[in-house]
Amino acid sequence: MQTLEQLRDGSLAGARELKLACGLTEFPKEIFSLSDTLEVLDLSGNELTALPRDLCRLKKLKIIFCSNNKFVDLPAALGACPELSMLGFKANHISSIRANALPKKLRWLILTDNQIVSLPAEIGLCTDLQKLMLSGNQLSELPSQLASCRRLELLRISANQFAKIPHWVFLMPRLSWIAYNGNPMTAQLESLAMSNTRTRTLDWRAVSLDKKLGEGASGVISQASVLIDDERNDVAIKLFKGAITSDGLPESEMAACLSLMPHPHLTEIIAQLVNHPEGARGLLMRLISNKHSNLAGPPSFQTCTRDVYNPSLSFNASQVLKLAHGIVSGVTHLHRHGVLHGDVYAHNILYRNDGHAILGDFGAASLFEPLSEIADPLQKLEVRAFGCLLEELLERCDLASTQERSRLALQSLRDACLQEDPNQRPTFSFIEAAITAAMDYR
Repeated sequence: MQTLEQLRDGSLAGARELKLACGLTEFPKEIFSLSDTLEVLDLSGNELTALPRDLCRLKKLKIIFCSNNKFVDLPAALGACPELSMLGFKANHISSIRANALPKKLRWLILTDNQIVSLPAEIGLCTDLQKLMLSGNQLSELPSQLASCRRLELLRISANQFAKIPHWVFLMPRLSWIAYNGNPMTAQLESLAMSNTRTRTLDWRAVSLDKKLGEGASGVISQASVLIDDERNDVAIKLFKGAITSDGLPESEMAACLSLMPHPHLTEIIAQLVNHPEGARGLLMRLISNKHSNLAGPPSFQTCTRDVYNPSLSFNASQVLKLAHGIVSGVTHLHRHGVLHGDVYAHNILYRNDGHAILGDFGAASLFEPLSEIADPLQKLEVRAFGCLLEELLERCDLASTQERSRLALQSLRDACLQEDPNQRPTFSFIEAAITAAMDYR
């Protein structure tokens, strides 16, 4: 993080990135001294209510973050910035979006945790839009013009006021990752899941916390020792932060987890934690072997919707087949129980060198009725997410040395899953059978 003093004394001349969090109430004019170089501006965590009308003087600005400020509308000045493609205005007090506030090159829009009631029809003109994050607002509908954003791949509308998902959403050619939990349309299903008597409870006093394993938007995961049936067990514990995230509400994530039966390719929930001294909610999970590691890192600013892999990572066909089969098996199990994962990504997968895979992180998971009219369209969206994953795996596989029949089967399956007409994509049952057959080819 930089300081105003550094900006004023010229120490930051030529900077491409700038982050200031020092209780700002006004936009520092000194920032314009970087007009020829600045590409990323982060003013999150201040007291700002407005941006200057001539913000477009920052002619190379591509990304701006103004989360955790006091904006009540999205500043119109943003729309005039010629290169601006990513806006982050999470946790403000925004209730309205002006049509002229949307930049022409917009790819990634984050408006999580505001008070937005409607979006302007002009959002349909943002044809480069790939990620739209609207969780934690007061939306009950989306403008039909959004259907013109044919590159949209990720949509987050959790914790709003939706009674249903607009039918045209299911026809968007590239939409792959959607979260809609915490809306009136899921309230009854989530309530039933939370009252699930199959899941045992565990008193916090039986827990001895050990090292921290990781932290995400919704909670902190730690290794712990717990007393279960008079025996000490090493487990993982997720304690929820209790705040809304870009994916939705912690309560919705818990509901999705508690509605599931165990599966070898999914994070296994053992118990729900009760009686935490600070009232925090938590889940007790089976500890995954340290022989597993993350398949990839989350998307970067540059990749937008695609994960970032270690450049040296590579697979053989056997590993790809086993990885793909495990994930498909897990997702099929989820769908059978009325759970849409919503975030089938490599960064949510732990894998071993032999190809064994475990899909985790249910922060974006949403419930649906398996026999409802939206069940099949929802699953077809997740089929494309799997297609993206399979495409990434095949890019890192030595296909030249792969048995031709297996290679053709995998490539054909990838192409089928990525078809822009969702109705033409295969079902997960078909995908699972096809991968099983390809494994038999070897």
